Amino acid sequence: MTVPLQDVGPTQVEVRIASLDTARGIALCGILLMNITAFGLPFAYGDPTVYGGSAGADLWAWITTSMFFEGTQRGLFSILFGAGLIIMTASLDRSRRPHAQDFFFRRNLWLIVFGIIHGFILLWTGEILFYYGATALFVYGFRNALPRTLLKVAIGGLIFNAAWNGLDTYNALEKHKAFVVADSAKIAGDSLTPKQTAAIEAWQGVVKEFKPDTAKLNKELRVMQGGYAGIVAHQAPRLTHFQSWWLYRGFFDIFSMMLIGMALFRLGVFSADYASKRFWTMVLVGYGIGLTTNYLEVTELIRADFSVLAFFENGVTYDLGRLAMTMGHLGIIMLFCRSSGWQWLKRSLAAIGRMAFTNYVMTSIICAFVFYGFGFGLYGELRRHELYYVVVAIWIFQLIVSPFWLSRFRFGPLEYVWRWLTYGERPQMKGAATATE
Repeated sequence: MTVPLQDVGPTQVEVRIASLDTARGIALCGILLMNITAFGLPFAYGDPTVYGGSAGADLWAWITTSMFFEGTQRGLFSILFGAGLIIMTASLDRSRRPHAQDFFFRRNLWLIVFGIIHGFILLWTGEILFYYGATALFVYGFRNALPRTLLKVAIGGLIFNAAWNGLDTYNALEKHKAFVVADSAKIAGDSLTPKQTAAIEAWQGVVKEFKPDTAKLNKELRVMQGGYAGIVAHQAPRLTHFQSWWLYRGFFDIFSMMLIGMALFRLGVFSADYASKRFWTMVLVGYGIGLTTNYLEVTELIRADFSVLAFFENGVTYDLGRLAMTMGHLGIIMLFCRSSGWQWLKRSLAAIGRMAFTNYVMTSIICAFVFYGFGFGLYGELRRHELYYVVVAIWIFQLIVSPFWLSRFRFGPLEYVWRWLTYGERPQMKGAATATE
């Protein structure tokens, strides 16, 4: 079922935005499940053997996040961002304002600026605003495309991205093959050629990058437990790399997921009359493929004692598991949004979603003060599973504060500033928020 934008009335928009806000709130909470290890542990995001514990509760924390959440929350947020772009661009097109498209580009150019501030000043190296703002500039041209066109382009982008990942995996495996041959010659006492020596050094460099030595870990701990200025100087080169090279490297992933979100919105997936059986199909197929794939990856990593080679071998199926799980999550979230129970929780999650910008940045500020040296200095002090106590505490805080704020104000603080900068007019702040705002 394709729903033309001109046929989307106020009631339908209200229902759709409410479901989008709830889904966005859930995705925002889920993002912290993954980001917390980067906030609190050195170089241990994907490999529990590096730091923070890899046995007992720590291992189960890694298994749970790897099986169910790795890469999926970013995917969900990109889908929801794409759906939101349809709402905004349709509103601008209907407004008949002169140069209405300028507001869209101004909005996302400011998002790029916020992303730079978020990374370099608020110290979050995993920030996503910069990438979303930049990618949205390219998505604008697809705002009126048919769902099948959006899905075709999105699938092409995902295939390209998977092929790029596959090429990286292939090159890494070739390095390991060359290392094995050279290392076998070295063990046998043969004289090594310059090429063999280079092969050994190349693989050892890869291993050291994935599994930093004690000196590198201690340096990271010392800096992150130190003062603000030292952390800024330490993070700046890393952020420069992320917000340059990784803008290209991750472009088709974010771009494609945004287009999928736009297509799903146009197909009526977020509407009240979308068939529940279709959501159950998303859940069963998505989890069936995703959990199977992720289970095989997790068990192989554990069997191989988290070797660098095993991580690269898992890269072959990573995108399959991540994308399938993302669609399964979306299905279960939409079923939750349409259920009759848990209304208080849905309202609180929707409030988090309406204040997604503020809550996302607020999370970075809270975690900076919890973990870095100018705050409580807990960086590297908590075990992996203990980090999730912090996650739950932040969730509870945002579930309470977000609806309280929106009962008194129309926008979150950063949403207010963003809207002001976008439209060049100071919006009215006081008064309870409505879904259409």
